[in-house]
Amino acid sequence: MDTQIGGTGGEEMAVVTAMGVGMFVVVVFMALMSLVLMLIIWWKIFSKAGWPGALSLVMLVPLVNIIMVVYFAFATWPIQRELEALKRGQQ
Repeated sequence: MDTQIGGTGGEEMAVVTAMGVGMFVVVVFMALMSLVLMLIIWWKIFSKAGWPGALSLVMLVPLVNIIMVVYFAFATWPIQRELEALKRGQQ
């Protein structure tokens, strides 16, 4: 008596393997897209604050990214310094 349902075990294994590979490809693609989106967002934030946008690459380094966010929150931004200099020049 055959206990297999719908084909041989080799065919089913091939389908399961193909589904696993497909899911892996989708997950890797989504991770890369998330990474690219994160870099674009940080690049814009650093640029608008007056720092080089390339600092967004630092956000890829674990632990350094946390330190950078804390520094970023409490530091005087270059754009703030420029604004203060402009205000002093006009008064």
